[in-house]
Amino acid sequence: MTDVAALVEKTLTGLGYELVDLDVTRGGLMRVFMDKPGGIGLEDCERVSNQLVRLFTVENISYERLEVSSPGLDRPLKKEADFVRFKGEKAQIKVRMPMNGRKNFTGTLGEVSDGVLQLEVDGSPVAIELSNLDKAKLVPVF
Repeated sequence: MTDVAALVEKTLTGLGYELVDLDVTRGGLMRVFMDKPGGIGLEDCERVSNQLVRLFTVENISYERLEVSSPGLDRPLKKEADFVRFKGEKAQIKVRMPMNGRKNFTGTLGEVSDGVLQLEVDGSPVAIELSNLDKAKLVPVF
């Protein structure tokens, strides 16, 4: 899986996209979520899909079905760079180990320093170690 993720990330980067997430199911479904400044359109998905089909053929990577799409408005936050990029945005965060009896937090993303994210929750700062993150995603504001 790591090798496939590395190949996909390298390919997307070469095409000017960012790999947000890669999901491979037991049934052979491979989902690629990608992003770029300005967002993703249908043409982007087609371009990347065609390129990945060729790559998987050459690299002999088996899969049953390939889906390529944008991460959506509730984009997952996976890397430290994601938290930096979306500073000031609202996010929903779930931690592995409870903090003050809580595992779920919703607030505004702040600074990231030394592997610690500052999150403003209801006007109070909460320091969350990135190593303690289970899931994080943006919360769309309409």
